[in-house]
Amino acid sequence: MAKSYTGDSPTASEISLEPRQSYNQVFQLLEQHHQWFTNSLPLIASENIPSPAVREAVLSDFGNRYAEGWTGERVYAGCKYIDQVEQVCIDLAKQLFKIDFADVRPISGVCANLVAYTTFTNPGDTMLALAIPAGGHISMGKKEFGGTAGAVRGLNVEYFPFDTEEMNIDIDATEKKIQKLAQNGKKPTLAMFGGSVLPFPHPVRELTTIFQQHDSKICFDAAHVAGLVAGGQFQDPLHEGADAMTASTHKTLPGPQGGIILSKAENGERIKKSTFPGNVSNHHLHHLAGKAIMFAEMLAFGREYASQIVKNSRALAQALHERGFQVLGEKKGFTKSHLLVADITKYGDGKTIEKKLEDANIILNRNLLPYDIKAGRHFEAPGGIRAGVSEVTRLGMKESDVVEIADLMTRVVVKGEDPRRVAVDVAEFRKGFQRVQYAFESSKDAYAYIHIR
Repeated sequence: MAKSYTGDSPTASEISLEPRQSYNQVFQLLEQHHQWFTNSLPLIASENIPSPAVREAVLSDFGNRYAEGWTGERVYAGCKYIDQVEQVCIDLAKQLFKIDFADVRPISGVCANLVAYTTFTNPGDTMLALAIPAGGHISMGKKEFGGTAGAVRGLNVEYFPFDTEEMNIDIDATEKKIQKLAQNGKKPTLAMFGGSVLPFPHPVRELTTIFQQHDSKICFDAAHVAGLVAGGQFQDPLHEGADAMTASTHKTLPGPQGGIILSKAENGERIKKSTFPGNVSNHHLHHLAGKAIMFAEMLAFGREYASQIVKNSRALAQALHERGFQVLGEKKGFTKSHLLVADITKYGDGKTIEKKLEDANIILNRNLLPYDIKAGRHFEAPGGIRAGVSEVTRLGMKESDVVEIADLMTRVVVKGEDPRRVAVDVAEFRKGFQRVQYAFESSKDAYAYIHIR
């Protein structure tokens, strides 16, 4: 058995590891993780499970190579096959999102956002984005919070006014804020829609005109919802007025971890330079190959997959609401995306509830609520939890199955049952959902540990 890791941080003089023992321990822990997820309900909204085909691509020799630059313009030799795969990846992305330009090289969603900031802003410019408690991402954060936009790009971040009841950007208040910022000489150079809690479409179309009047560029962070956009189940920002859309490739897009930025062809050359040499050197070519496989899967199966995600998300939200959870956005049907947010303060804080559910092998995350800061709560122990259904949907679950998930969550959170007893039933429930769906091949169990040593 592997020695349990406690998380303590010894000093350099205290470290004395036997290489072979540590080598074996790492592999044991990896296999234990795979086994755990085989018996768990993965509800982290920012995660997904790639197909065996994507995993095969990621294991290829591409991961050992370099290919700085654009296809056909490399500063490294040895790229004749890499160039062809990357061009297929680009063309598939353009087809999937019905857009003229795609840069598939960003290595994460945060990196894609930095590419957008580099393309459309200069340090000292003002950017409008959501505050983190209202659903914004740390990559949109102010300098004093260590946020990427402020601390790395040097932007002055102003927040969109947010309507808690609507769980969305307040259109009228935003128009007034733009006018006031412009009067004070701080007009937004960039408006950053989207974020990490996005249950409902943002008013891109409704606010495009006023941003254009002030020569402000519009970007949409679709890290969470890009798969729904591609599947025709969410808004389509690039065709509603946005100048660019950034995304992760591993949330509702079920690919390897990575990023992408899409735009109109007129912005292509600037984006290419912002990516390389601006924000990446080599761009993780094994994940690039995995992205290409995933885009092909989404073109073939994405509409069906995205449709089922939204059905499952709404069914889970409704079921939790009926069982005593205070799911936000009730007046609008709780959610129109892959995720939901619930105020959990009736039963404890988000950190405590997250841990209890994890002990039951139900894996989701604590989440700040829009009003948490005013209530004196903070990110370590917020008032909410966030759950997403992209991964369980990829495992083949339908509406009736996520209602069973709601029952299992209720036993832990509302009824206070022993999480370890619930974990046994979670594992039994999971036995019927072991293969990845919405893929060309699914020859192995989703979380099977592949030995290649």
